[in-house]
Amino acid sequence: MANADEKPTLKITLEDLDKVTVASNAPQVLAGGTSGARQYGNIAEGSADPVVADEGKSKFYLQGWFYLGAAGLLGALMAWAICEPAFVDGQGHRWGNWWVIPMVVAFMCLGFGVAESMVERSVKKAMVRGGLALLVGVVAGIIFNYLAGFIYLITEGIVYELGVRTNKNPAFWIARGIAWMIFGVAGGLVYGVVDRSGKKIRFGILGGIIGAGLGGMIFDPIALLTNAGAPSRAVGFGMLGLATGVAMGIVESALKDRWLYVASGPLAGKQFILYKPMTILGSSQQNDIYLFKDTTILPQHASIELRGAQTFIQAAGPVYVSGQPVKSRALRSGDLIQLGRYAFHFREKQR
Repeated sequence: MANADEKPTLKITLEDLDKVTVASNAPQVLAGGTSGARQYGNIAEGSADPVVADEGKSKFYLQGWFYLGAAGLLGALMAWAICEPAFVDGQGHRWGNWWVIPMVVAFMCLGFGVAESMVERSVKKAMVRGGLALLVGVVAGIIFNYLAGFIYLITEGIVYELGVRTNKNPAFWIARGIAWMIFGVAGGLVYGVVDRSGKKIRFGILGGIIGAGLGGMIFDPIALLTNAGAPSRAVGFGMLGLATGVAMGIVESALKDRWLYVASGPLAGKQFILYKPMTILGSSQQNDIYLFKDTTILPQHASIELRGAQTFIQAAGPVYVSGQPVKSRALRSGDLIQLGRYAFHFREKQR
């Protein structure tokens, strides 16, 4: 006879386990962190790629088209403000008449030369590049002003031979736009020279030609709309600088083949196009990519080298690629590179 105090045996079958559900509102905790904390992946486990939240999607001001456009606009307006008090409308000339366009070109070049360094918050690099950009820009402004004037005489003569006699005709606008493309060449040239990159020079010149051509074509319509000397020059030259910078940023972004996109850190949302055979990353302001506000970053923490169609990373300090610690490794498109608080997505155009 069974003992009355004995309890029945509890049996759990596989069917019972299948019926068990977990509440959807249960807190989720990732390895290496606590609930509610921002996660940048677990680099202690190399078996899975770390997940990094993209913190920079909405930061339009870190896009090349924006800061180059703003730099061109501010540079052109600064030059206009300097020369306008000495500019004479109608008959007679003062130094402002002779220097306004060379100064506009020079200060546009200055803006393009320092724009990226200012975005990176590298004051030392901005000062070095700014001095070089202004020097080259002044020389280019004088030379290219004469070249643009010569081209304008030719295009204006062609338009005149076609029977056009007034600047209200769009044919005159096109003639000025063609001549002013030469100013875009100056801007793109200086943009690449200060970064010592031949590819950047080519992209900058192409974008500069497109932007300056558009800026030149809208100069006369702006003058007709404002019907006043000083305001029309301010708006016209400002649009020249703006259009040139925006076009340069769009062209170099469209034609890039390998680049780093910053997913986290103070520069999240910015992309660094890999122009040079060797790109240095670190906490020194002289580096190609200056990583600030992180005491764990060495002065020259890592380098990225282009070897033909392949891209390699060399590490002097702690570097993780897709969760794995590395010293040297070939990169593949989509790899996640982590240096301290910074995370980069390496990307390359599909060939």
